[in-house]
Amino acid sequence: MEKFQKLVEEHVGYLIVFTLLAVSVAMLVEILPLMFQKSTTEPVAGVKPYNALQLTGRDIYIREGCYNCHSQMIRPFRAETERYGHYSVAGESVYDHPFQWGSKRTGPDLARVGGRYSDEWHRVHLTNPRDVVPESNMPAFPWLSKNLADADGVAAKMTALRKVGVPYSDQEIAEGKAMVEGKSEMEALIAYLQGLGLALKNTR
Repeated sequence: MEKFQKLVEEHVGYLIVFTLLAVSVAMLVEILPLMFQKSTTEPVAGVKPYNALQLTGRDIYIREGCYNCHSQMIRPFRAETERYGHYSVAGESVYDHPFQWGSKRTGPDLARVGGRYSDEWHRVHLTNPRDVVPESNMPAFPWLSKNLADADGVAAKMTALRKVGVPYSDQEIAEGKAMVEGKSEMEALIAYLQGLGLALKNTR
């Protein structure tokens, strides 16, 4: 065993090969089984694809870097579930490309923010967070209320998502532009936030 260890430590080529082998085995054991579990590949009851306005809002959420400070993953610990609600499950995110799970939490987790506040509260909060949360260090996003949401590109996004498994119908895609047209980016982002976490009800 000592000779084997010395061989690996003194020859970089062997070290690379055995490292790749160890990582490959670990991936097969940890990741491959998840690809065949229904709990990770099928939506939980009540989960629906984002409508055109919510999908547009989600793109704005990503564009503005909201995910840098807000995770959408409640861990199964009492301190988390008491504050945020039911812990997150993979079946809630099957239509998210990319999903917004993560560990960064400068601001509160948003996995269950849908319906917790009014549309007006979100509008004021996004325009100037300190108007509703005085101690907040979140930046303001006043331009969102002035910019029109992208209605022309939403049908193409929905079509692309359908190719990776999001079950949009032809009618939903055809009506997408009309749903977004004339709406501000602020309205689209609020629609996205109001739809988060409604499938699994808050336990608070």
